This record gives sequence, C-alpha cells and structure tokens, in this order.
Amino acid sequence: MAILDDQTLDFISTSFEQTVRLGVRLGELMVVDDIICLNGELGSGKTALATGIGRGWGAGLQVTSPSYTLVNEYPRLRDGLLLYHIDCYRLESSAEIVTAGLADIFDDGGAIMVEWPEKIEGLLPEDRLWIELRHISDTRRGVRMKASGDRPERLLKLFRQSAFGV
Repeated sequence: MAILDDQTLDFISTSFEQTVRLGVRLGELMVVDDIICLNGELGSGKTALATGIGRGWGAGLQVTSPSYTLVNEYPRLRDGLLLYHIDCYRLESSAEIVTAGLADIFDDGGAIMVEWPEKIEGLLPEDRLWIELRHISDTRRGVRMKASGDRPERLLKLFRQSAFGV
C-alpha cells in the first residue's frame, strides 16, 4: 500500500473477494451526498467494488451493474436512505445525459456510485472520491483512490484507517 499524499491512496487487491471486502469497508463509511467514481477498463473490478459498497451501505438488495437501466437505487434497510448506482458505459452523447435526468440525482439526497464517470465528468461535483481500478493479473487489481474536497478526503482517511490500520 502506498499513501502518496493525504488525497491519494494506491494499493493492490489480490482477489475478487478482497475487492468486495474493501468495498464493504468503504460503504460502511459513506454518508448521504458522498460521490464515488469507479473508473477502469472492463473487467477491472468496478462491479466487485460496487457490490461491496452496497453491502457496506446496508442495502437490502444485491448490487448489480445497471448497464441497461443506467441507474439502480438501493435503499438502506435501517433508514431507507438511497444509494444510487449509475453506469454510464452506454451513454454516447450529452443529449442522452440530459434526457436520463442524471443531474437530478446529484441533488436528491442520496449517496452515489458512478461507473464510467469520465462520460459525465462535467456533471459531477468537484467533491468526489475517484477510484481508478486496473487489471494486473487474473486475480490482482490495482486500486488508486484520489479524493477531491474536504468530505472525500475525510472519507479516504477513514477508509485507510479501517482497511489498513494507518
């Protein structure tokens, strides 16, 4: 694990299960208005991390990739607060982004995960935790987390303490 600075953490996950567990740790720490951006090529572990985040959030349903529906909503069992999971893979134009109503979600009072966030980067608030996943081998994934803003920096610090004890 490398702590590059207060805003950046870089580490390797050695299995699908570990990626899910790390997602659980992150999801447990999330609050309303947190925005997590999951970026990386196909097969890099975005959905595994998102599945864990949903578990940690306390969603009553298994998180799956909303590639065809664009947005899935996961209410937290204990209080009904929503975790939105947006998958922008299929978005091709700014007209599709506007028609999909994604801008409204950022004002809706939930926590948000975005896969393929580079496709809607202009809509994203500056305060966000950007997670870049990269394929290293069949079982290993590189993960780099970059926080922008006070709350994302705090979230990254809490995650680092929870997941790695530092």
